[in-house]
Amino acid sequence: MTTVEQAEIRLSDGPRLHLRTAGPPGAPVTIVLLHGWVLDGRTWHRQVRPLAEVARVVTYDARGHGRSGGVERSTATLDRLGDDLAEVLRAVAPAGPVVLAGHSLGGMTIMEYAHRHPADFAERVAGLLLLSTTAEGHTHTVYGLPQPVAQLVRVAEMTSAQVLARLGGWRPHRAFALALRPSLRWLLFGHPCDPADVLLTTKAVARASLSSIGGFRPSVGAQARLDTLAALPAVPTAVLVGERDRLTPPVCALSIAKALPGAALTICPDAGHMLMLERPDVVTEALLDVVRAARDRHRKA
Repeated sequence: MTTVEQAEIRLSDGPRLHLRTAGPPGAPVTIVLLHGWVLDGRTWHRQVRPLAEVARVVTYDARGHGRSGGVERSTATLDRLGDDLAEVLRAVAPAGPVVLAGHSLGGMTIMEYAHRHPADFAERVAGLLLLSTTAEGHTHTVYGLPQPVAQLVRVAEMTSAQVLARLGGWRPHRAFALALRPSLRWLLFGHPCDPADVLLTTKAVARASLSSIGGFRPSVGAQARLDTLAALPAVPTAVLVGERDRLTPPVCALSIAKALPGAALTICPDAGHMLMLERPDVVTEALLDVVRAARDRHRKA
């Protein structure tokens, strides 16, 4: 049985991050799994056990999410999340090859880390999995709605985000979050959908601070990192997206794969945004393929 150990690290600007580790400490490869916006590391729970058989696995809750410390308006940015990832790697995987896997905001965090720490990235990162994410902010996000309606929704979303960003460390009342479950089901999931996955996702949203829910929105919407991807050193890479993803639709994955020649692109029929829960075997196998390729390249090197 795989043992998952809990730990904390303190970031250089003060907040603490909650981490989970599994697998042998001396494994030849370390996998770091990064979760999506207003979620937490538990969303990767179906991948941890099979991955821990071949590598050391690290998940952590981003600042302002899950069991990690709060976030201020000035630090609710992708820049800061990219720097946080650099600190996490120095703390938990100071040596040896690393495979980075990012879902949604987690994928954007990886791109920001590559942009802000290119030498570090080139030296450490041996493989990538980019899952239900984008390198173009909200350019292609229409929430599965007609374009005129989506524009109105975006205006309302940005306005409410400004309000939420001012509310600090408060978290949504559990009853309110659970009332959102049908909306989250529609927005984040395709078909079929396990009610337990919707509940897990809803509980994660309830743990995110209101400043995180609203504060990161401007930075996420303005992101533009296709040029960063095009300049990355070639490493084994998998790009996955759900056919019914309403937040980062397949066009987002297509542009990422175009910027990363050699990346393996998978579009999962009928799936939504939460691929690690909706299609766990597909995601796990794609990660294992990346890890095997990264391990082989490291041995040859």
